[in-house]
Amino acid sequence: MSERINSFTKLRVYQEVCRLDEMVFEETKRWPREEKYALINQIRRSSRSIGANIAEARAKRRYSAHFVSKLTDADGELQETRHWLGRTLKYGYATKAKTDDMEKQCATIGNMLGNMIKKPETFT
Repeated sequence: MSERINSFTKLRVYQEVCRLDEMVFEETKRWPREEKYALINQIRRSSRSIGANIAEARAKRRYSAHFVSKLTDADGELQETRHWLGRTLKYGYATKAKTDDMEKQCATIGNMLGNMIKKPETFT
């Protein structure tokens, strides 16, 4: 028997997103200052928005189409985060090992979001 989830914070996907957000935050502390208002803000914003969209999706779970729409927004923010991760590797701001760790986390989240989008009835 599965446990009833009463809050978006209990969703495993949300917990994984928070882990990614924390990884991004810690890593960006080491990036060049001249990127503060460009790349650093962009990747922090997109990684934080994933969780915010999941929270909104949870609130709209009574309406399957709204739920899926917000999860799709979360996936869009995830893909933007992946884009910025790729750029930081090319610019030499992050090591391949750090980028690979964050990319692996993104893949995990992407799979979870994909499953939720495919079977919204499980969550709505």
